[in-house]
Amino acid sequence: MNEILILSAEIIRQSLSMHDCIEGMKRAYHALSMGDADVPLRTRLELPSGTALFMPAHVAGDFAIKIVNIFPDQNPMISATVLVMDAQTGKTLALLDGEVLTAIRTGAGGGASADLLANPNSRSVAIIGSGVQARAGLEAVCAVREIEEVRVFSRNRANAELFAADMAGHGMIPNNVTAVENVAQAVENADIVYCATTSTVPVFDGNLLKKGAHVIGVGSYTPQMQEVDAATVRNALVVVDSRESVLAEAGDLLVPIADGLISADHIHAELGDIIAGTKVGRTSKEQITFFKSVGVAAQDAVAASIALANARALGLGTVAYL
Repeated sequence: MNEILILSAEIIRQSLSMHDCIEGMKRAYHALSMGDADVPLRTRLELPSGTALFMPAHVAGDFAIKIVNIFPDQNPMISATVLVMDAQTGKTLALLDGEVLTAIRTGAGGGASADLLANPNSRSVAIIGSGVQARAGLEAVCAVREIEEVRVFSRNRANAELFAADMAGHGMIPNNVTAVENVAQAVENADIVYCATTSTVPVFDGNLLKKGAHVIGVGSYTPQMQEVDAATVRNALVVVDSRESVLAEAGDLLVPIADGLISADHIHAELGDIIAGTKVGRTSKEQITFFKSVGVAAQDAVAASIALANARALGLGTVAYL
């Protein structure tokens, strides 16, 4: 029989700290950009009532596959599972809750971009969205910058108020977390703008951004979804997680490319290029920077490996046999 370790959502929260995950995402992005990761584009399977996504990756010995099921009529709409396997033997080592892992690694990816691209003196954050990815994103940004003020906007005001109440004073997050009436109040004068929505249309006016702002977009993941507008993209230094992936899936970039407002060459670099030192990042305090992530399986493989190693060290998880 093959022994595997099952890591629940709560166990993953205990075994995958945001700090560890941010450093892990830097390793994943570096490996991806340097050609040291085997990460095929995600495979989509259309089902009668939903969509299944399959995301395998092998990154420097970390071997995993994430399966994401998106069924709009179900609650929750999205469910995910991650399988970690031994790259030498192919044996399954662990089964992880994919929803929590995805939220943490997505937030950590945005946090890595803020660490590398946001102005060092960034003190204010606008959060657009109020779901689990918005929560992880705020935690990640506050892990790399000394944030003093957070303004959150959601189309559902009650959700924004709940977000503010839950997140204020949590860990590195300041007590000053406020739900605002409209998106302009959130974005104006914000040093960092974090977007985590499923919107198909831009969620804010890029002309409202202050000089030197860093924008993070993690919500849109299809060519038809566009949460960050063309003005932001056109005026910003654009850095992505994976050039191949965003040019296949990111409406934030594909829409302005199709409209002739930018070309694919407007993408300055992958974040891994900046980590490796082959491309420069921010060049002035006034420069607007934009990190677009559609999520890559390299992140899941590395994050799952960290969670598994830490869970073993802490004696956490449930043992099962196949």
